[in-house]
Order: sequence, then C-alpha cells, then structure tokens
Amino acid sequence: MRKPDFAFWSFMAMTGLAGATTVLNVTRTYSATTGNSEIYRQLDLFGDVLERVRSDYVDKPNDQQLIETAINGMLSALDPHSAYLSAKSFRDMQVQTRGEFGGLGIEVTMDQETKFIKVVSPIDETPAAKAGLQANDLISALDGDQIAGLTLEQAVEKMRGPVNTPITLTVIRKGRDEPFEMKIVRDVIRINAVRSKTEAGGEIGYVKISTFNEQTHSNLVRQIEAMKKDGAGKKIKGFIVDLRNNPGGLLDQAVAVSDDFLDRGAIVLTKGRNLEETDRKNATNGDITDGKPIVVLVNGGSASASEIVAGALQDHKRAVVAGTRSFGKGSVQTIIPLGQNGAIRLTTARYYTPSGRSIQAKGIVPDVIVEQDLPDDLKGKEKPRGEASLRGHLKVDGEEATGSSSYVPRESDKDTQLQWAIKHLLKAEAPTAGATKAN
Repeated sequence: MRKPDFAFWSFMAMTGLAGATTVLNVTRTYSATTGNSEIYRQLDLFGDVLERVRSDYVDKPNDQQLIETAINGMLSALDPHSAYLSAKSFRDMQVQTRGEFGGLGIEVTMDQETKFIKVVSPIDETPAAKAGLQANDLISALDGDQIAGLTLEQAVEKMRGPVNTPITLTVIRKGRDEPFEMKIVRDVIRINAVRSKTEAGGEIGYVKISTFNEQTHSNLVRQIEAMKKDGAGKKIKGFIVDLRNNPGGLLDQAVAVSDDFLDRGAIVLTKGRNLEETDRKNATNGDITDGKPIVVLVNGGSASASEIVAGALQDHKRAVVAGTRSFGKGSVQTIIPLGQNGAIRLTTARYYTPSGRSIQAKGIVPDVIVEQDLPDDLKGKEKPRGEASLRGHLKVDGEEATGSSSYVPRESDKDTQLQWAIKHLLKAEAPTAGATKAN
C-alpha cells in the first residue's frame, strides 16, 4: 500500500474510533442523567419551597436554621439514630466520648409517640441521678418551654449550659397522675464509666459499667486488677458484670471489654451495605478474670455496646446472662465530619453476635430470666420499651420484640437480679445456655 493510501485509511479508522467513543460517552451520560432526573426534580422542589418560605413567611426566617432543620429532617426520617450534629453538638459529642462534659448527666432519646424527651438512664452520681430522675421518665418542658417541635439535639442543647446554673424540668412519670417539676443544677459531668466493689464478704467481684467511653476498657482492667491484689482476690469465686441501664457508646470499647473476658473467637460481626462496611472483630489471648465464672446482668435499659458484650459472652458460653430482655439496638452509627459545618451521625451497618444473631429490634434474651421486683407505685404501670417500639426503626426478618423493665432499686438487698447473681456464683455453677425462669 502506498503511503498516501495508508495515511488516509489510518485517519478514517481513528475518526471512526473517536466517533464511537463519543457516542458511547454521550449514551452513558444520558443514562446517568436519566437515572438521576427524579432526584434533581425533587431538589428543584426543595429549592422552590425554600425560596417561598424565605420570601413569604410572616417573620424573616434564619437561613442557616432552615437548612440545618431540613438536613436533620432527612436524616431522622431514615431511623431513630441518624441525625445531623451542628458544629457545637459535634464538639460536645467528642467531649462526651472522652468521658467529661457539662450538663445534667442523663442519657436521652426522642419518644416518637409523644415527641417528648425520654430518659434512657440517669448517669450514676450526677445531678440528674441525685435529683431522682429515673429511666423511662418523659421530659415535656424545659424552664416552662414545651419540648414539642424541637429535635433531640435542640433539646439536649437547651439542657446543657454553664456550670452551677439551674434548669427546671417538667417530668411525666408512669404511676403519677400529673406532671411534676424537678429543679436540677448543672455541673461538670465526669463519667466514671466503671465502678467496682466486692460482695458476699469478698467472695464475689462486682463491676458496674455505666457507659462505653474512651476510658471504659482501661478503667475495667485497672479495677479488676485492684480487686485481685487487695487480698480479696484469692477469695473471689466469680464476677458480676452489671450492664443494666447502660445505653452503649463506642464500638471499639465494647470490643475491648469483651476481649477482656475471652481468649479466642469472634466478638462481633458488622455488615453494611457495601463490602468495606463489613467487618469481624476477634478476641485475643488473655482473660483478666483468670477464667472465673461470670454473670452478666442486663435489662430493658441495656442497649447497643452493652448488648455486644452480653451477646459475645453469651455465645461463647463464657458467662451466664441474667435479668430481662435488653433494648435491641443492633445498628452501628458512623460519625462523618463535615468540616466547619459539624457532622452527621449515620447508620452504616448492622451488628451480629458471634453466632450470627441479629439483636436489632429483638434484644438479648438472657439465659436466665430474673424479673426485678417493682415498688407498689410502679406495679402494673411500667410499660416496657425497646428498639422495636421506636417509630422508623430498622426492620428485621422474623418476629420483633420490645425491651423490658429498666427499674433497678438503689438498695442492694432489694435488687432481685443482683441477689440472684450473687447466689448463683457462690454455688460456682458452670455457665448454662437456654432461657429458664429463676425461682
């Protein structure tokens, strides 16, 4: 072939290839645009509504508040645990997970039926606990201003404030006919995540884990080691790990605490929408209790990270789980920073126990059901609540169930579940599986 002919046909081939590529790219672009057209149409609708509100609302609205409220509405519509965090709320959350923050000392959620703030549990030795606030109390007003219409984050923001300043809560409590007011003085909340003592004349080691913050694992190890070294260690027959009314916290701390009692095997499995959100956490060698029997106490206030610990020890038959059905929060939230604009807390995965059980909207069913005796003013009036009762919760396959009572008496001798655990460990019984009813 002569050179001019060769050059001509090469040019034609390259032109054809370029044309085919252009057509393919246009087709792909059109396909992608067609697929996204509905979301863009909805965004146009949002823009139209936003502009109409900004121009026609009776009072000039705050633009930033409008956008933040819209974002939070989108996230809260997904499930009860996804939310937008303003820059200040994000900073407050970071302080809280470090184990020190300012406020009243209560773990709260939004009650979807009443739109009031629901107390998950007061934190031990905080102003809220000392004032007598109880799990399952509903807070309907703050300093006389109704909570209805506020997001959870907005209500929490109002409850926080300068140290030594008072706030008056309007409280609705099961068993009381009328709401009542409770005045609480704000303080610096230093969360002692783990408290310990010995029971039964030093024969039983007791550890109460109230939350899972950055200090939980190290505090637990330190306090159990102290019990083993103070002379009582040789007498200790077993340990009680009290997770009742523990609302959860950091996933890595739940894994570390589970690992403290296990030598091998899976601790928790997380499964997300994408492959990179699927993970398995395994135990490493070393049991800080030297293999002694353990009873884990749970109730309707035990949620999230505390359910991970209870489920791991139950599946490995490392502990007897006793008490009543836990809350049933089996989802993982990831905090995604947004620079100076705060962050979003987004549900990104579900977690499963080592045997593959989902806790979501089902909870941990104890090996031994031990009902807590209720005072007369609560009998027949306390309504068990759990994840399954929250509007918009993640659905699961199979039957769902609510939680259970979260009442725990302050007096040890009236604590039915604690007394059962002490008697069980004094008998040095081996852990058993399968739910039974305590006598």
